[in-house]
Amino acid sequence: MSRVLTLAGRTGTGRVGAALAALVILFAALWMGAAIGETAIPFKTVAQTVANRLWNAGYPLAPIDEGIIWSYRLSRAVVAASCGASLALSGAVLQSLLRNPLADPYILGISAGASTGAVSVAILGVGAGMLTLPLGAFIGALVAFVLVSLLAVKAGRGTAAIILAGVAGSQLFNALTSFIVTKAATAEQARGIMFWLLGNLSGVRWPDAWLAVPATLLGLVVCLWHARPLDAFTFGSESAASLGISVRRTYFALVGVSAMMTAVMVSTVGSIGFVGLVIPHAARMLVGVRHGVLLPAAALIGAVFMILADILSRVLIPGQVLPIGVITALVGAPAFALILGQRRDRA
Repeated sequence: MSRVLTLAGRTGTGRVGAALAALVILFAALWMGAAIGETAIPFKTVAQTVANRLWNAGYPLAPIDEGIIWSYRLSRAVVAASCGASLALSGAVLQSLLRNPLADPYILGISAGASTGAVSVAILGVGAGMLTLPLGAFIGALVAFVLVSLLAVKAGRGTAAIILAGVAGSQLFNALTSFIVTKAATAEQARGIMFWLLGNLSGVRWPDAWLAVPATLLGLVVCLWHARPLDAFTFGSESAASLGISVRRTYFALVGVSAMMTAVMVSTVGSIGFVGLVIPHAARMLVGVRHGVLLPAAALIGAVFMILADILSRVLIPGQVLPIGVITALVGAPAFALILGQRRDRA
């Protein structure tokens, strides 16, 4: 995969070839996500199901297999890919903007704020029906980031200050979410929400994909549009300003799109950690730090990682589906420890 991604930084022909190869990798992962699960379904059946649904090919298939593939597994894989790509993009952007390798939506409290916003709409009815779940999550994510930023400024703007403020903000919003669920939710709602907060793809269907995919594509386009300003931010905001970059506009645009992507994914599948933290580091190790290549690489790796994590969540324990947040933490924590060790050896 590293060779494919590195080609993206070369000539126009190389970029086209790399883009096509990336699509092949993504479609292969989606194919695996639709075929592998509690019940194994042949890869040929997956292709025939897609052909029947999209082009009325007329292949004779068992209705149960076709329903499992199209209505359950494929939509789930598409949402998983969108979630992984969005969180990886958000992490890469926040790490570059804040010049902090530990920055990501989960650690900075953005995911926790989005969870509080979504739960407030779903349980308390905040907005009197005028706020949708994703919009409530978006408002919560922005409020969380503003609060964390103010705390970091108060603490002295140091490299560690934003992380410490993020930990404090995460604890605050997680406590608020727990309070709302305990105080206002029914027993059935509480069980569903607590499982959802661990990261849950079991309930996603195609309507969720129609929201998650456009949000991811919009986020990718906005981030790529700001790839060169992000390169300049590597040397600090003052250096970026000296190059004629509007620091404030870039900052608000990228924080806004990161909060938007995080909010949509949290409102769809819950709060998932480590993806936005680990995947950008893995992408940098493969393709370097130029954001024109780094951002699509992180999106691709994040998408494939989440699909594989979802497959693992369905097959790891026979007859039981684990929350995908458990899988990402089990894989992400050791991976991050390995990345930290390698960075220390290079220092």
